[in-house]
Amino acid sequence: MFLQSLFPGVDLLALYKDQQGKFIIFKVIKLTLRDSAGGLGGYEILKVHDAEPFLGVEVKFVDVAACQQFLESYSSGAVRQSLSQHACRLLAVPQDFTVETQLKAGPQNLDLCLDQLTVCLQHIHLSQPERLRDDEIDHLEQQLQSQALGPAPQPPTVTQEESAIPSNCFKFQNRVFEDRMLTSADVQSFSNGVGRQWKHVGRALGKSCRALKGPAIDNLAYEYEREGLYEQAYQLLSRFIQAEGRGAKLSRLVRALEDSKLTSLAENILDMQPRE
Repeated sequence: MFLQSLFPGVDLLALYKDQQGKFIIFKVIKLTLRDSAGGLGGYEILKVHDAEPFLGVEVKFVDVAACQQFLESYSSGAVRQSLSQHACRLLAVPQDFTVETQLKAGPQNLDLCLDQLTVCLQHIHLSQPERLRDDEIDHLEQQLQSQALGPAPQPPTVTQEESAIPSNCFKFQNRVFEDRMLTSADVQSFSNGVGRQWKHVGRALGKSCRALKGPAIDNLAYEYEREGLYEQAYQLLSRFIQAEGRGAKLSRLVRALEDSKLTSLAENILDMQPRE
C-alpha cells in the first residue's frame, strides 16, 4: 500500500523519516489496519519504506478473511477515512486532511480490479513475500506494546539456590539436567507427543526466537495442514533449530513445554524416571 498526503504542508514520507514522527505514522498505520482488517491478527507489517512521493507500506496477510475484509474496506473508501481520522488525532492536522492511496501486489495494481475480489486475493496470494519483517518494524512494534502495557515489571531476584546451578545446566521439577543442543530424537519425541498443542509451544518458543514471531506459526499450520499434526510439529521444531543454531537448547524446549502445561511431554523427552 502506498500513501501520500493531499493536504498542503503535511508530508507523510518526511514525517516518517523524522525519529519522533516515525512512531506516530507507524501508529496511524497500525490503527488503520486494525480498523479495516477486523483486528490485530491475520497480517503483519514487514516494511515501511521511501517510495517518493509516496510512503510505502509492505503488509503480509496470512489469513484470507482478514485480507478480504481489508480489500472490502479499501474498496469502500473506509481505509482512507480511517487513515485521515487517526492522522488528524495523532498528528494534530485539520479535519479536512485527506490521503491518496495506491494498492499493489507485486507488479499488479489492485486499484484497477477492486470490483473483482477473487482476482485481488489471487494476486496477493501469489506475491506473498518470504522474508521476515525489518528490524525497524520490530522496534516500532515493541515501542507500541510498551506504550500500551506501561512500564515492564522488574525481573525477579535470583535466589542463592538458583545461582548455584551450573551455567551448562537447567532445573526442572527440582531436578538439575545438563543442557545440550536438541537432537533428532528430541524432535521425534516432541512431534509424536505434542498433538494439537504444538502451536502453543511454538508461541512460547517465539518469545525468544525471531523466526517464530508474528504469523510464522499460522504459516506453518497452513503450509503443512494436509500432512497432519506430526509434520506441523516436526517442521516447527526443525525451524527453531535451523534459526537458533547452537542456541537451540533442550532447556528452551522444556521451558516452552512447561509454559504450555505439557510437563508430561517434557518428562518424556528428558527420559525422567520416577523417584523411589
